[in-house]
Amino acid sequence: MMGGLVILWTDALVFLLLLFVGAFGVYAAGKEHLRGPWRLVVRSRVGVSTLVILSFYVAVGLLDSVHFEPSYVADPQAQDRVQSTEVVSLFDRLVLPLRERQEKTYSAPLATHLYAKENIEQPGGTMIRDYPRLQYGGAHLANPAQDWAGDVLRLSLIGLVKGLVLTLVLANILFALLAPRRAGGFAGAAREVLTGKGQIPWRSALITLGLLLMVLLWAVELSGRYHLLGTDKVGEDVFYQALKSIRTGLLIGTLTTLVMLPAAILLGIMAGYFRGWVDDLIQYTYTTLNSIPGVLLIAAAILMLQIYMSNHADEFDSLVERADLRLLFLSIILGVTSWTGLCRLLRGESMKLHEVDYVQAAVAFGVGHFQIIVRHILPNVLHIVLITVVLDFSGLVLAEAVLSYVNIGVDPTMNSWGNMINSARLEMAREPVVWWSLLAAMIFMFTLVLSANLFSDVVRDAFDPRLRSSR
Repeated sequence: MMGGLVILWTDALVFLLLLFVGAFGVYAAGKEHLRGPWRLVVRSRVGVSTLVILSFYVAVGLLDSVHFEPSYVADPQAQDRVQSTEVVSLFDRLVLPLRERQEKTYSAPLATHLYAKENIEQPGGTMIRDYPRLQYGGAHLANPAQDWAGDVLRLSLIGLVKGLVLTLVLANILFALLAPRRAGGFAGAAREVLTGKGQIPWRSALITLGLLLMVLLWAVELSGRYHLLGTDKVGEDVFYQALKSIRTGLLIGTLTTLVMLPAAILLGIMAGYFRGWVDDLIQYTYTTLNSIPGVLLIAAAILMLQIYMSNHADEFDSLVERADLRLLFLSIILGVTSWTGLCRLLRGESMKLHEVDYVQAAVAFGVGHFQIIVRHILPNVLHIVLITVVLDFSGLVLAEAVLSYVNIGVDPTMNSWGNMINSARLEMAREPVVWWSLLAAMIFMFTLVLSANLFSDVVRDAFDPRLRSSR
């Protein structure tokens, strides 16, 4: 049962960012110079395909950003509910079996036995050395040696068929929504989508969505009976850890952007527009900041935060709040160290825009500097801001993995791909080798970063005025 709602700092910032994106969408809908490029993005096959994949990651991240303290029945006779001190998310509740089914130690993907041999006591009191059965993985099989292959194949087919059926249902819903705007009605809409002749590449979006749903429901079917990606040293499900790490990766990219954008936009435009001593001061500031090694600055900041949390342990009610504060602090430090590149770009673009005719005419007519910046400079540099944001996102996701690998990233108690890779460093050196934690982190990170890079290429091509004019 859900109990009291818990709003962490990062949760509040996530939904604040979501509100900002919605407001920007409403603003962009009324501006043709912004609506036109987004129309090109939506009409790109690569753009809509990667947008489907990114939407899955965002959905998981948002579900994992709704936290609460669950309540439970302490006395079944009195039916009194007691508030738990544990903080869980809505995503944790949706995948509760993955979270609670914990084995003794390592087990391989889809395995029915532990990964290492142990001493097992027989009913007669004798001891043998063998691979013990898992408590949850494949526990429904009476004879794993004979039944495992057929059961995995059966569950795989069920998951793939469910994904295909759901895709067909969603496709028919899409045809019904498009039918009123098509001359041939439902059949005409279906023909247009399936042949790919419409302006929006619905066929590419449906194919990507279908493949995603088939893989997702295949994973759901298998993870209900087995540990899909195995278990780690303490027996926790690696598939659950990889899914929980999505929120951390997205937060590093989005919150760092939220911290970086105000300083980069404000200082970059001021340096290029006002020039003189303002430009010199801002240049000196970001040149000095760039001279400090970023890793050392992050390490020093995280160390100071750890000392503060150790000396003020009574201020934190749970480990989740401690880990959340460290994640927020890491995002702030990354934002402080990553705004200089965008600031340089905006400075150069603002210098160029300051000399164009309509800006010079506004200055000659006595229009205030603030009004000129808001009405003439800022709208003409938004494409640079947007391109830089989507290009830097994937770099920030990878930065979290590198920082966690050297123990200056997110809190070790927080699920992240960097922590999974860090723990896999020791697992790859043992015998037999435990490889699935590293593989799981690589698959999820590779898919997110590749989708973000492909989407950013489409956005860059759509918003770059030179590329649009060359078409």
